[in-house]
Amino acid sequence: MSETPPTPLQYRFDGPEDAPVLILGPSLGTTWHMWDRQVPELTQQWRVFRFDLPGHGGAPAHPAGSVTDLAQRLLATLDGLGVQRFGYAGCALGGAVGIELALRHPERVASLALIAASPRFGTADEFRQRGVIVRSNGLDPIARTSPDRWFTSGFAAAQPAITEWAVQMVRTTDPGCYIAACEALASFDVRPQLAGVTVPTLVLVGSDDQVTGPAEARTLVAGIPDARLAVVPGASHLVPVEQPAAVTDLLVRHFSTAWQPAYDTTGQLAVVAAPVRPAPVAAPVQPAPIAEIAPAAAQQQTAGRPDPYDAGIKVRREVLGDAHVDQTLAQADEFSGDFQQLLTRYAWGEVWDRPGLDRRTRSCVTLTALVAGGHLDELAAHTRAALRNGLTPGEIKEVLLQAAVYCGVPAANSAFKVAQQVIREETTPEG
Repeated sequence: MSETPPTPLQYRFDGPEDAPVLILGPSLGTTWHMWDRQVPELTQQWRVFRFDLPGHGGAPAHPAGSVTDLAQRLLATLDGLGVQRFGYAGCALGGAVGIELALRHPERVASLALIAASPRFGTADEFRQRGVIVRSNGLDPIARTSPDRWFTSGFAAAQPAITEWAVQMVRTTDPGCYIAACEALASFDVRPQLAGVTVPTLVLVGSDDQVTGPAEARTLVAGIPDARLAVVPGASHLVPVEQPAAVTDLLVRHFSTAWQPAYDTTGQLAVVAAPVRPAPVAAPVQPAPIAEIAPAAAQQQTAGRPDPYDAGIKVRREVLGDAHVDQTLAQADEFSGDFQQLLTRYAWGEVWDRPGLDRRTRSCVTLTALVAGGHLDELAAHTRAALRNGLTPGEIKEVLLQAAVYCGVPAANSAFKVAQQVIREETTPEG
């Protein structure tokens, strides 16, 4: 049996064909056009390669649920074009892809620039909450508030055409691919691995970035051995758009002076050939399991089954959210602590982690059981969990209507009140 090759990305080249390749990676919700004002100067020295994230800018809507998946798709695209070695500059999610490439494929990366990036983007809860909003309301609420996150207020007011361009760019993104990209950011955390980035790195950030600001940039610089920091005044998150000349100048200087030469396996300088390989056939990539027990965990067990606690706490956090789990565990004491251990091991590590049902189905079953048992205190938490697991408010309504028939109207009446309040809280966009 052969594995399905990664789905190639939508891309474009600019610049001379015989020049070194410089890749520009976009942020969530944008297209390769976010780099338009850098291209004229960069193409004087480099062959610039830009790509779109899945479902962005009209790209095929094959969702990628992890940064690793995105990096693999990018490499598959480059392999098909015969590009073996390159410089890489990425903004936000594009920066996360750059870190992944530098960690897993350092022989491919000559030099790296991380723009508005972070080793961990906020919290998993924040991005999964954004997915709930998109599933419930579409992308319009996210699109309308994007300029507030991306630009300083002065720039947005002075540049209405660019502001409207940003809104439309998000609106035209495929919702499923946007949600998958949120999941990719939710699970991305390379803080313990930063020392493994061994290529020359420029960390660039806008001084007024409220999304991934100077604090996150300094974390990257502190962790990456050969990293330098550049703070661009008067810029927010989408700094290449807001301060294009400053960003272009910094990229030219960095990639002109920090292009690391290639080495062969003996550590000697070598010329890396760029063999032309046939382009892989585009095919849907099967999503990876949401949660699985790493093989290393099994190897640590000398006898018997692996302890399901580690898998359980991971699934419990993914389903219920870090804030809920942290609060529950913080309230546990000597009397109730063993019960929380039991829940984590067996409810979450054994049952919720079984592959026989997906999480959407398990949420349907759980909501029905809670209605039948009259457990309204648990119903609120599991309504939130159902939204995180991908159920829409309409689907939750259908579950409760079904429960009304088999569990009784009074029980369903109480359940509707609880679920209605939770759905209002969870699906109402901020601002």
